Amino acid sequence: MQLIPMGFEVPNFTPAIPEIFLLAGACFVLLADLFVSDKNRFITYLMAQVVLLITAGLVLTNFGSETITTFSDMFVLDPMAQVLKVALILVTVGVFVYSRDYLRDRHMYRGEYFTLGLFAVLGMMIMVSAQTMLLIYLGLELLSLAMYALVAFKRDDGRASEAAMKYFVLGAIASGMLLYGMSFIYGITGSLHLAHISSYMSSNPVMQNVGLLLGLAFVIVGLGFKLGAVPFHMWVPDVYDGAPTSVTMFLGTAPKIAAFAMIIRLLAEGLGDMVQGWQQILAILAALSVVLGNIIAIAQTNIKRMLAYSTISHMGFVLMGILAGTQTGYAASMFYIITYAIISMGGFAVIIYLSKNGKEADQLDDLKGLSSTHPWVAFMMMLFLFAMAGVPPTVGFYAKLSVITAVVDVNLIWLAVLAVVMSVIGAYYYLRAIKLMYFDKPNEARNIETTFRNNEVEAYSTSVVNSSLDFTVLLSINGLAVLLLGILPGALMSLCLYAIQASL
Repeated sequence: MQLIPMGFEVPNFTPAIPEIFLLAGACFVLLADLFVSDKNRFITYLMAQVVLLITAGLVLTNFGSETITTFSDMFVLDPMAQVLKVALILVTVGVFVYSRDYLRDRHMYRGEYFTLGLFAVLGMMIMVSAQTMLLIYLGLELLSLAMYALVAFKRDDGRASEAAMKYFVLGAIASGMLLYGMSFIYGITGSLHLAHISSYMSSNPVMQNVGLLLGLAFVIVGLGFKLGAVPFHMWVPDVYDGAPTSVTMFLGTAPKIAAFAMIIRLLAEGLGDMVQGWQQILAILAALSVVLGNIIAIAQTNIKRMLAYSTISHMGFVLMGILAGTQTGYAASMFYIITYAIISMGGFAVIIYLSKNGKEADQLDDLKGLSSTHPWVAFMMMLFLFAMAGVPPTVGFYAKLSVITAVVDVNLIWLAVLAVVMSVIGAYYYLRAIKLMYFDKPNEARNIETTFRNNEVEAYSTSVVNSSLDFTVLLSINGLAVLLLGILPGALMSLCLYAIQASL
């Protein structure tokens, strides 16, 4: 009896084992959570963390092996995919650790948060390994749908619902733009596979093809929105501010890594022969992002909005490395996006640490006098802010230096000079936050720290959530990693360069 149709080849499932396991694990966590009571919600949390860690282990089992494609060359497992997958999984693990106390304090400690997070990670992993425009879009939509729900996770909060609505509407428009651009490219090249598109472009004059140029423009519009680059940044401040801080942390870290992978797959692999076209467009987007992001951030008094505009400026730096069009530039951007995710995660963790009784500590004034009440947390926050500003010896300095060097190597001197000038200007709002922590007096609420030892009753400042041990330990590791990677950046940069060279 013939079970397999003639001409059908059974695909090699080995490269996709981590994704298959993650999908099964997410479904298991979703079903198991139905039988977990609210007081035992930590079981769902632990299951989600175990699923993520096992997935990371499965990714590492084939690390260093040669590039493998499967599912009719639609899915690829290469060193770049492996490094980025492990990075985004570990960042998500950290986000879950930081989020637990925050969610419990706000009565949002529900299994749906972790389940949606797992599905978002699955979408990101698919984006990282996609070799066709169709699979890229499917992974992107899986990620986006999970993030829309997470932004509106606090259902009774009008600001969160408004932020989710803005994110959903603008995300739908951006997805439409991306699909429209992909349809142009498919109509002209006759294929959705990135390798076939690249082969077509290498044998045809592409810069004179108006259809391809139009398709490229629409694709970049979609990519610019997902990355939060100017002028497609309008959703970033509102969503960062309106979403719960734990969701903002997730949104501002792991998905950025996936967006970088999507840009590399589409532009460097698929549309590499049109580098002259997309290099000019990305140069404009990078310049606008660096300038507007840093300047508008100066006027912010809300920490989350300040970090939102800071993110916009950092995405400008990421684009600078990509637009260089060289393997060194791609590696510099890869290094930048991974380290930025680590830095950003730590910055939002401090905001969570300072939150109290359901109230968000999202104003700059909430940082006043932090060094006198919680000196270690203030030191960690100082490291994160110095890293965002690019101050040595933190990793942010080396990240910016490597990106600027890549731009100089392709003779875009004006862009490198602009980046340096705006980095100096942007340092103002980071230093302002450090000044508040170390030179201003603490708020009244944080000053009422009294101990009644005779009655064995302790009244302590309610300005800080009762953070768990894993939160405190991870925050310390996070801050010290930012410092250590700045002093010894060679290992991570070499890994990024190896991944790019072995994959492109």
